[in-house]
Amino acid sequence: MSQRLVIITGLSGSGKSTAARVLEDQGFFVVDNLPLVMLPDFLRRAEEGLNAESDLAVVIDVRNRGFLVDHARIFQGLEEAGYQLDILFFEAADEVLQRRYSETRRSHPLAHSESVQAGVQRERQYLLRLRNAATRVIDSSNLTSRQLRDLVLSFLGEEREPLLIVNLESFGYRYGLPPAADLVFDVRFLPNPHYVEELRPLTGLDPVLRDYVLSQPTCREFRKHLDPLLAFLIPHYRAEGKSYLTLAIGCTGGRHRSVSIVEDLYGAFPDTQVLLRVNHRDIDKG
Repeated sequence: MSQRLVIITGLSGSGKSTAARVLEDQGFFVVDNLPLVMLPDFLRRAEEGLNAESDLAVVIDVRNRGFLVDHARIFQGLEEAGYQLDILFFEAADEVLQRRYSETRRSHPLAHSESVQAGVQRERQYLLRLRNAATRVIDSSNLTSRQLRDLVLSFLGEEREPLLIVNLESFGYRYGLPPAADLVFDVRFLPNPHYVEELRPLTGLDPVLRDYVLSQPTCREFRKHLDPLLAFLIPHYRAEGKSYLTLAIGCTGGRHRSVSIVEDLYGAFPDTQVLLRVNHRDIDKG
């Protein structure tokens, strides 16, 4: 057993959700608001194939009634089972938490009909033993979102580089631009397989059609320009702290040329420090 298990816990409003997103961006399988008593069963299911190779993170806090029941025994059992267990505890000053609740107009989960201050104080008492057992305590009072993100990354270890998720999306211009696209490339200049009778029914997922598109001299020339551009841009996006990037490739109908280019990029992306996801938005249209 070599899986890493990070317990994300702490005061409500102190940064747990941000930490969960950071870990998810780094390839962790993250579960939010899991009752502590269900944790061992969840991990057994993960071992059986749910996410057997992923590091795991679980957000556990006072939204779970009975949160602290037997937590020491459960955590000890997980360590004895071989998990690399870390407890990441978040907190903030009372006045900061009150301001955050005021800005979001949410009620504190332990405040009931009382003030936010009363809820925060009650929560501090409930979590004191867990705070004392934490691997690391992070006070988010004076941290920006970027600083909090960097602290979580440093907690994960210097060997773990920030991971950028790149969404490779093919689309057809006749159906409109993808609204979430960061970079858009129009490949309608490439020869159109639609006008080759035996290729028309196929899509870019079919090797025969994909080979036709990729073998065109204009396509090879396009990739000679595109790959160095992406190799230049991606590290700068990563250094700026960007977590998600959508790269959209468009052709007329979104079935032939754009799909072929996206599939080829997926197989040979010019940066290895990314997590690639593929979406062929319009492949079933037309």
